[in-house]
Amino acid sequence: MFITTKIIVGKLGYHELAAVGIAGDLSFEILVILMGFLSVIGVLAAHADGAGDKSGLGQTVRQGFIVSTFLGIPSMILIWNLDLLLKVTGQDPIVIALATPYLHGLSSMALPVLWFAVFRNFISALSKPAAVMVISVSAVFLNYLLTIWLVHGGFGLPSMGLFGAGLATAIVTWLMFFSLVIYIYCHSELRGYGLFQGKWYFDRTITREIVRLGIPVAGLTFMEAGMFIAVAILSGVIGAKTLAAYEVVMSWVGIPFVIAFGLAEATMIRVAQAVGKGEIAAARRAGNLGMTLGVVLLSILVIVPLGFSDQIIRMFISPNDVGFEAVSVLAAQFLMIAAIFQVFDGLQAIAARALRAFKDMIAPLWIAGFGYWVLGIGGGSLLAFRFDLQGAGLWWGLAIGLLTTSALLCLRFNKLQPDLPT
Repeated sequence: MFITTKIIVGKLGYHELAAVGIAGDLSFEILVILMGFLSVIGVLAAHADGAGDKSGLGQTVRQGFIVSTFLGIPSMILIWNLDLLLKVTGQDPIVIALATPYLHGLSSMALPVLWFAVFRNFISALSKPAAVMVISVSAVFLNYLLTIWLVHGGFGLPSMGLFGAGLATAIVTWLMFFSLVIYIYCHSELRGYGLFQGKWYFDRTITREIVRLGIPVAGLTFMEAGMFIAVAILSGVIGAKTLAAYEVVMSWVGIPFVIAFGLAEATMIRVAQAVGKGEIAAARRAGNLGMTLGVVLLSILVIVPLGFSDQIIRMFISPNDVGFEAVSVLAAQFLMIAAIFQVFDGLQAIAARALRAFKDMIAPLWIAGFGYWVLGIGGGSLLAFRFDLQGAGLWWGLAIGLLTTSALLCLRFNKLQPDLPT
C-alpha cells in the first residue's frame, strides 16, 4: 500500500515523493516493531496447536488483542507528531511541510494494523492464511484507487492532497481489520476457539509470557527497522534528491522483502508447531527449508533491479520533474547495491523468525545490534561522510550489515540446542 501511495504522489514532484516516503517509512517502521512484539502470539499459538491445547490457543489470542490495544493508542499519537522528529533531524523544510498533513491523515491506521496482526497470527498458527492473502491483495488495489480519488478529488469531493493519501491508507486498514474479523466469525472452525465467547479478562500469566518474549523480539525488530529509518534520515540530511532516490529504491526492496517475510512467517509457524510436538529434527528441517527457499527466490529476483532499473525509477518520478535527472542517477546507483543485499535482507528475516520459534530471543538481539548498527549504520556513515561516498556509502553499509547478520543468524539456528516444551 505504501508503494502504491508513492507511485501516485511521486508524480506530483520529488519533494512530495520524499515527504510521503520518509513519513511512511517512519510510521510503518513503528508499526513493524510493534508487530514484531506481537508476533510471539503466533509462536505461542502454534506451540499450543502442536500440543493440542485449543483453549490455551484461544486465550493467548484474546490476551494478544488486549495488549495490542494498549500499544495502538499511543502509536496513533506518536505517528501524528512524527513531524517533530523530521524537524529535529534537519530535514528539508519543504519535505516537512508536505509530510505533516500526510501523517495526520495516516495516524489512525495504528490500531487496526495491530489488531489485524493479532488475528493474522492466529489463523497463520492454524495454517489457514488464505484469507489474509485475499484481504491484503484486495487492500492494495483499493488503496491505489482510493488514494487517487482523495489526492486529486472528483465525484463531488475536493482534492485533499497528501492528507488524502494518508487518509486513504488509514481507511483501507480499518476495512482490512473488519474483513478479517467477519471471516473468523463466519468460519465455524475458527470460531470454535472461543474468541467471541464469554467475558474477556486480563490473564496475567499469558500476558507476562507475551511481554517476556515480545520485548527482545521488538528490540531485534527495532534494530532492523531503526537501521532503515536511520538511513532514510541520513539520506535526507544529504539532500532531498538523495532521499527521493532512497525512497524509489526502497519501494523495490520492499517487494522481495515481503516475499521473504511471508516465507519467514510460514517458517516460524512450521518450526514452532514441530517444537510444540517435541520434534526438534523436523523443526530444524523446516527452518533450513524456509531459508533455502528464500535464498533461491530472492536470487532470481536480482534480475529486476539489475535489468529494469530505468522502468522502476520512472514508476515513481516523472521525466518532466526538475529533479528527475539527479534522482535517476542516484536511484540507478542505489539499485545496483540493493540487488546485492536484497538476498541477505530476506535471509536474515527468515533466520530470525526460525530462531523465534525456538523462543531464542536474546542472542539474535545482540547479533542484530552488531550487524545492523555497528556495521550497517556505523560503517555506512563512515563510508558516506568520512570517505565522501554520500548516499552510496549508506547503501554499502546496509549491504555489509545485512550480509553479516544473516550469516550469524543462520549459524546460530543450526548450532542451537533448544529446550523441549514441558
